[in-house]
Amino acid sequence: MRDLADTVDRAFAAALYAQDDAGLDTGASLLVADPGGWPGVGRELLARGEAYVRQGWERGWQPADLLRLVRRDLDERHLRIAGDLIAAEARRYARLPERWSTAEVWWKDDEEYADGLARRERADRFTLATAVLEVLRLLIRLPSIEPVGPLPGDPVDALAEHAHIEPRMLGRIRALLAKAEATTFPEEAEALSGKAQELMARHTVDEAVLAASGRGPVQVPAACRIGVEAPYEEAKAVLLDAVATANRCRAVWNSGFGFSTVVGFESDLEAVELLYTSLLVQGTAAMTRAEAVQRSGGRKRTKTFRQSFLLAYAGRLGHRLAETAEHAAGEAPDNLPALVARDVAVTSRAEEMFPRTTTTRLRGATDQAGWEDGTAAADRAHMGGRRRPALPET
Repeated sequence: MRDLADTVDRAFAAALYAQDDAGLDTGASLLVADPGGWPGVGRELLARGEAYVRQGWERGWQPADLLRLVRRDLDERHLRIAGDLIAAEARRYARLPERWSTAEVWWKDDEEYADGLARRERADRFTLATAVLEVLRLLIRLPSIEPVGPLPGDPVDALAEHAHIEPRMLGRIRALLAKAEATTFPEEAEALSGKAQELMARHTVDEAVLAASGRGPVQVPAACRIGVEAPYEEAKAVLLDAVATANRCRAVWNSGFGFSTVVGFESDLEAVELLYTSLLVQGTAAMTRAEAVQRSGGRKRTKTFRQSFLLAYAGRLGHRLAETAEHAAGEAPDNLPALVARDVAVTSRAEEMFPRTTTTRLRGATDQAGWEDGTAAADRAHMGGRRRPALPET
């Protein structure tokens, strides 16, 4: 057993801490040198991987963040291996935090993992050892980022209750957005998306008034991360910022790691996730249709058209989302103090998490047709003023 641990130590020293890739072959060769030791190597790699995953959690990362980074920097095999390590680490806990989704452990015993991995991936041991080392190298290089919630195993703070959107209303919102995504009639999508945002805004008002009266649970703002990935990540960050602002949240974009951190009360965060995802689907579909029209007129599909389209779509939606939210808040002026108190709490929490942020200069829209079509699509979606997304200062 000690010899095995020493072998893994030497493999890690060669592969994980070098500045180039030259040590990966050496490390993988050491791990597969003894054919009879492969099951034990797999068990040891799992155990070491669990520790590195936990270290990632302690640096502020969550499963979705880690998998997003692996998908961007490595490939699908690495993504599956990373999922295995996350599942292995998560099995130690009886309860996981909210939004802490992981895969199931598919192997029966850790001693069987290595052979099961070879069967699943249909790859030789050297290839698999290299892939595992590449995942572990990514894990140990993770920097610290702003934490957005408790870690597995942390005690639950009884005072920090999170009020979710009531299930029946959540079902109505999801159904409206699903219909908006499915329809090919712009006017219908407009009405459906508008109704969904109206329900979200009214729920926020009701929840703020209930909390201010002392009849609701004591709540504090929470935070979540939402992926904002290439291509056209700047336009997507603008869209998410608009959706967050309309729902009384604050979004801070981390362009380096492909996500925005959204700060707000839990039910508002749920609303932001739902609406952003739906509007992105609607915008992408509208962009595809607009491109088809452009191609039928003899124009080739271009990146500048798509970039300009999505920037216009995101920008125009900001105004329309804000109008809907302001209308819901203005229906009962007496509720304004409760909403202001909610806004102050969210701003304070965001400034605590991100004491220094910068603004980013967006690449301009250079395609007039894309801009005009994107603006029109936003009007049809009934959801945009363009805001520059905030970035954590580096």
